[in-house]
Amino acid sequence: MLTLKILKQLQPDEIFATGVTIDGPEGANMMGTGKLLKWVACIGQTHDWAIYCNYYEDNKSLQEIHDNGEKVTMESNIKNLVPCDEGAFSLYRY
Repeated sequence: MLTLKILKQLQPDEIFATGVTIDGPEGANMMGTGKLLKWVACIGQTHDWAIYCNYYEDNKSLQEIHDNGEKVTMESNIKNLVPCDEGAFSLYRY
């Protein structure tokens, strides 16, 4: 569970979580394609944070996904990928 306390211990631009999920309701329903998505969660400059994703078969590195991926913006998708308390969620960067 990501908390405000944990967020404040992380460094700017740090990738703190990664994974692969399905593009659908049970994962991160970005476009509902059913394809696999690779995702990264990273810290911003002021302890805010965001999640970016890219289709798995595009074979992008984690850094490329961080730099150029599609930002996850739906609350349910965010909390499916990185379970977090309300304090941490309030710092999510849309």
